[in-house]
Amino acid sequence: MGNLELIDFAVFFLVLSATIASVVFGIQKRSENNFLDHLLMGRKLTLPLFTATLVATWYGGIFGVAEIAFNEGLYNFITQGVFWYLSYIVFALFILPKIKQKSYSSLPELVSSRMGKFAGNWTASLNIFNLLPIAYIISLGKFLSLVFDIHFELGMVLGLLTVLSYSLFGGFRSVVYSDIVQFFVMLTSVIMVFIFAIFKFGISELSVLPESYFSFTGKSSLGETFMWGLIAFGTLVDPNFYQRSYAAKDTKTAQKGILLSTLIWLIFDISLTVGAMYAKATGALDYFNFSLSLLPIGLKGFFLAGLLATILSTLDSYLFLAGSTFSLDLMKRKNTRTQKISIIIIAFISLALAFNSDGSIKSVWKFLGSLSSAALLFPMLGFYFLKNFKSTAFMASSISGTFATLYFTIFPNDYEPIYYGLTASMVTALVIYSINQLQSE
Repeated sequence: MGNLELIDFAVFFLVLSATIASVVFGIQKRSENNFLDHLLMGRKLTLPLFTATLVATWYGGIFGVAEIAFNEGLYNFITQGVFWYLSYIVFALFILPKIKQKSYSSLPELVSSRMGKFAGNWTASLNIFNLLPIAYIISLGKFLSLVFDIHFELGMVLGLLTVLSYSLFGGFRSVVYSDIVQFFVMLTSVIMVFIFAIFKFGISELSVLPESYFSFTGKSSLGETFMWGLIAFGTLVDPNFYQRSYAAKDTKTAQKGILLSTLIWLIFDISLTVGAMYAKATGALDYFNFSLSLLPIGLKGFFLAGLLATILSTLDSYLFLAGSTFSLDLMKRKNTRTQKISIIIIAFISLALAFNSDGSIKSVWKFLGSLSSAALLFPMLGFYFLKNFKSTAFMASSISGTFATLYFTIFPNDYEPIYYGLTASMVTALVIYSINQLQSE
């Protein structure tokens, strides 16, 4: 860890204070008696607000991404970047026009409208599971341990309690306003490290890295590489994308916002991946120690604030949306009190799971991402693009994908669990859809 001066801590806490001030501002602006305002900011997200909150929410696992880039180089840009950009573009161009932006508030509500209440509740349950912020609690614990030299587990507890202290008082408006601050700080931080590294070391410094650092598959197999592509297309069923899209002023705003966000993520991913590769090439312990040793006094504190911003912006968004999904889509309660209780319950369930994990953010992503994609991707594609796709096909496809993924996670085989899950889901969907079509003729 680079030496931190008083000015670094001053800058760090100044940015943290700005984040808290934005939350307070959002609380003051909220409408107490309007649940639509609480949940979706009254469907008034403009292009700048939409872009800022989507970008900030999507990058909380910076520890995991930096670790992959540090250990495998360009592989990170492919698996955590390129695959995802493709899924964002598909969502913007082909899915957004079908979600009936002004009619619903969430993905489970959309499913309920055509597939029935049971399918809606099942989708809500899967969404809540996907929204458990386990990886981001781990990230926060690692951050606090790194900066303040406290025990990792204590860092997770203190970090989560801090996030809860402000997440319970504001609605989606507070999340969006805090994301504006966090968006600026997190993006500036990684670009700053990228620029300083290039000017100090030049491009030739990277030539000392092993050849695998410049390979699309890195040290991994082709099967594991494409696994990340399948996980990335879970974006098509990701509740965060649906919530932001339903909160946007209109569909065009959401489409433009997703495409603009993709460009910003591209800049972020290039900066982080190359920065982590410089860290490896120069013999640093990791990307964060490299960054702190590289940056001058004052900017170290700004970098740490950016690191914290990436985690907080995702953690508070996941907690808020998970609580909303539980209270609105499962319990059918349109009130903030039920949502706040739901947030607390989900927070401590996530904390318990984080304690029982091995501390690997990558492993958490693989499991939750694989399960979400296998359980909902093909059912939702059938929902959108197949006429007379009935609830029987939707549910059978989703359940078979879920159990196949879980089975091969517990009992590993030659291939990643997501391959078995998606195959089971696709085959089941097509078989039952075909039977339904024959019966209707």
